[in-house]
Amino acid sequence: MNLDKTDDKILRSLLEDARLSARQLALKLGMSTVTVLSRIKKMENEKIIKGYSAIIDHEKLGYTLTAIIEIIARNDKVLVIEEEISKFQNVCGVYDITGSTDTIIIAKFKERSELSKFVKELALIPDVENTITHLVLNTTKEDFRLS
Repeated sequence: MNLDKTDDKILRSLLEDARLSARQLALKLGMSTVTVLSRIKKMENEKIIKGYSAIIDHEKLGYTLTAIIEIIARNDKVLVIEEEISKFQNVCGVYDITGSTDTIIIAKFKERSELSKFVKELALIPDVENTITHLVLNTTKEDFRLS
């Protein structure tokens, strides 16, 4: 699906505030509610819009540790490993990457003991050869919305 300027305006408005109703969006953007609804429906059907969620402050919920973990896999099992890692509750992102590392994980933890347990569980996944864990000291920006 090719997005036009109208679709782009709708997406940007939803990224800014996904709680806006179709009517509110239409008023804000100067178009009809039917147009907004039909375009949102098309983008949902095309999986451009995958869902709606709140942006939360993880630290205020006690998740004060962010880890970026590199995974090196054995025997071309990268995709199987990534699927397994994706099931872990603390995992925010799993990325299949180029370079000497096969996969990068971003995960959040409340305590060092949780992180320690998590890294040990990663090592138990078949065909995980090695992990390299980096702890984030400061977060300058963490916002995956494109604007």
